[in-house]
Amino acid sequence: MPQSEIIPLEPIQFRILILRGVRVILDADLARLYGVATKRLNEQVKRNAKKFPEDFMFQLTPEEKAEVVAKCDHLKNLRFAKSLPYAFTEHGAIQAANILASDAASEMSVHVVRAFVRLRLLVVNHKAIATKLAELDAKVGAHDEQLAAVIAAIRQLTTPDEPRHCRKIGFHAGNR
Repeated sequence: MPQSEIIPLEPIQFRILILRGVRVILDADLARLYGVATKRLNEQVKRNAKKFPEDFMFQLTPEEKAEVVAKCDHLKNLRFAKSLPYAFTEHGAIQAANILASDAASEMSVHVVRAFVRLRLLVVNHKAIATKLAELDAKVGAHDEQLAAVIAAIRQLTTPDEPRHCRKIGFHAGNR
């Protein structure tokens, strides 16, 4: 059994973040997965800058870096880094494996892509569930209004009418 089949997707999925509305993996995590130093990965990316358009990779702003460091425990060392990290999209991660041209990077890129795809499916399923819940909520809301009307009608039918105060007709003993 090849080693590529026993690498779990969960550790990779936890490294994928959402920045600027896009799922990305940071250069430090990608380098660790590909078995190279972050410095080497960034060197190769800079040498092949034309292969990385903005939709493949972007550099974090200082604010984004601070937010990532605050939210991700495994990136605490990033706080002390002088340079701003790069974020790679799914396509950027594949391109990075191609420019590194190592067997480990090529093998891991398959797992990274699978993790991105799995997250995409989870989001699609989540949206479908959220849509169904909204539909059910609307139905329940409409049913609540209808039930309230039915209950009000039943209450109106079951409450006894107030007796009228009228004079009784006929002879009554003791009346004069």
